[in-house]
Parts: sequence; C-alpha cells; structure tokens
Amino acid sequence: MTTEITMPQLGESVTEGTVGRWLKRPGETVQKYEPLLEVVTDKVDTEVPAPVSGTILELVVAEGETVRVGAVLARIGAADGVAAAPAPVAAPVAAPVAAPPDRHNAFLSPVVARLVAEHRLDPAQIAGSGQGGRVTKQDVLRAIESRQAAPTPPPTPEPAPAPAPAFTIHHSPFTIDSELVPLTPMRRAIAEHMEQSVRTAPHVTAVIEVDLSRVLAHRAASRDAFAAQGVRLTFTPYFVQAALAGLRAAPVLNGSFGPEGVTVYRRMHIGVAVSLDEGLIVPVLRDADERSLLGLARGLGDLAERARSRHLRPDETQGGTFTLTNHGTTGSLFATPIINQPQAGILGVGAIVKRPVVLSHGGVDAIAIKPMAYLSLTFDHRVTDGAVGDAFLAAAKRLLETYG
Repeated sequence: MTTEITMPQLGESVTEGTVGRWLKRPGETVQKYEPLLEVVTDKVDTEVPAPVSGTILELVVAEGETVRVGAVLARIGAADGVAAAPAPVAAPVAAPVAAPPDRHNAFLSPVVARLVAEHRLDPAQIAGSGQGGRVTKQDVLRAIESRQAAPTPPPTPEPAPAPAPAFTIHHSPFTIDSELVPLTPMRRAIAEHMEQSVRTAPHVTAVIEVDLSRVLAHRAASRDAFAAQGVRLTFTPYFVQAALAGLRAAPVLNGSFGPEGVTVYRRMHIGVAVSLDEGLIVPVLRDADERSLLGLARGLGDLAERARSRHLRPDETQGGTFTLTNHGTTGSLFATPIINQPQAGILGVGAIVKRPVVLSHGGVDAIAIKPMAYLSLTFDHRVTDGAVGDAFLAAAKRLLETYG
C-alpha cells in the first residue's frame, strides 16, 4: 500500500508552501509522526511529520520548489511491504510556455506579486513552473537573476583623462580571504521585507527615556506567583502593555496607510519580534488589549517557545496591527527599528541600565541612581505627525513609571 504525502494547509490564508529541506531520502524508513520535511512559508519553517510508518518510495517535489496546498510531495510504502526502487529527488519541472497575462495575474501569490512589482517585471513574460503555468517565487527570482546576468551595453567612451600628477600613489597588492554565505529562505524573506518597507514608508523615529523603578519592583514582587502558575514573567509583557497604552492615546498608529486613506483597526494584535539563530520572526499575540499581565506573559512565552522550536503556524505571524521589538535584551541601548509593513508603527525597547538622573521635588534637585531605558517609536509619516508620536510615547512612559 502506498501513502501520498501532500502539502498541508498551514494556515487559513496560506495557499502554497516551499519545500525547504527533506529530512528523509528514498529508501530510508520513517516512523509515524517522525519529521519528514521542512516546509517554508514566508518566514516560518514548519516540520511536517509522516502520517504513517514505512519506506520512502519517492520524493516528488525538490527542495526549494513551491507548490500549492494539496500537491503531492512524496510517497511512502507500507512498513511491511516491499519498497519500490529508490527514486531520486525530483528536479524542478522545466518551465512551460508562459500563459496569457490574465491567467498569470489570477494566480500570483502575495509574495510573488510583491516581487514582481518591486522589480518592475511583467508576469506575462515569466515562464511559470507552478500548477497550471502559475508563476512561483522561484520563477521570479530566476527572472531577476537572468536580468542581472544579461550583458550590459558598452559604456559611452569618456574623454581622455587629465595628465597624471607629478606624484604616484602605490597600492600594495594583497588578497582578502572571504567566504560567500548563501541566503537562507528566512534571511532572503527578511531582506526583501525590510527593503520594501524602507522604500514604501517615510520613517520617523522619536525617542523617550523611561524610569523603570516601579516595573522592576512589581516584577520582583510578582515573579514567584507567576512561576507557581507555570509562567515566566519577563519584562516584555510590561512593554506590550506600554504599547497598548500608547495605541489608546494614538489610535491611528494601530492602522495602515492606503491610497484611499488610513485604515484604523479596532482590535489590537501585537507582533513581538523573536530572535532566532538564522534571523528574526514576529509572531502575533491577538487581542492583546483584552489580556491581563498574566495572560500576556503566558501568551508571549508560548509564542516565543514555539518560534524557537519551529512549531509556529504560518498564520501566527500574520495579521499584526503593531509591532514591539525588545532589542535591549542583547544590550543595545538605542535603535531605530524598521516598520513591519503594512503597519504604521513599531516600538523599540533598549536595555535597562542603572544610571544617575536628576530628580526635582519641591524646588530641590537631587541625583539618584535609577533603572532607565530608551523607548524609540518609529512611525509612518504618511499616517501621522510628530505630535501624535509624542502622545504615544508619553502614554507609554506614564504607564511604566506609575506601574502597580
């Protein structure tokens, strides 16, 4: 008996996936629920387990190839049956003749449509290797590489150079040892997303300094109670609450810019950046404004753990309305984060550092040692202006400095 392994539905809005890496090869045995392959969807790598035990008969889709949900990826023979001769990994299918433009446009995924627009390509001129002649991300990348590799016309002759100076600069010959590090699918996706964000929105960053004495005291008093419920209390939930306070003071920043105006979202879905060895991923905590500090800590801990163990679903990184990046966890004091499109803003949190500050009380100034941090708000200047950004930061500062 042969079992066909198909591309799973990894999220409600996910219609295709890329085979990132096969963990088994033809002829090898696999146990039920053992990881069989990694599927890449945008920035999320998801392990797909084998639904049955048996022997790998054939790998239908090659690593790096993108197919639609439901497409056959591999075939597994019954564990007690005779396995067919091992088949090599299928090479990418030769690209068919390009279909008419209307057909291409009808099947462009959001990622492919963005790449085509960014590089000003005509999808009708790209041979599609996907189902029914659909243009895939790999097809577009090949078209970009082909265009870059095309010979350029000879340059226009320049006028003869001026006479050389009386002195000569001598350059010592030397070589530089170097190594080309290939882009992983995640690194490539991050690069494309960041480049597109900077080109799309005029970024403005405003910074405020915050005294976190009250937050540190509250955390110290609450940490054991949270731990008793199986929740690790970090500083991130406090900063999420600060971002929510800022969004209540400046609702337009919980929105996105469009050709017809600014869409302001009523629900607050906060994306929180999680650092991985190979890059950065932003899982989304939905309806964060409806959660208590305990609920925020529990939800954030779950998302971060599953992000690092590659068990996030692709739709758990989509639909965010605002983003928080706590870059201070690695010691960074100050940063100007890039907006996570199509959102209107992102809040960066620097390291918490004890330093002397001047306090004024009753007309008397005094110097005290306080745990301080910088909050940096980067926002889309098409959406709003500096006064609104300042209102956001003032509300975030007020919540943190009066916590408890």
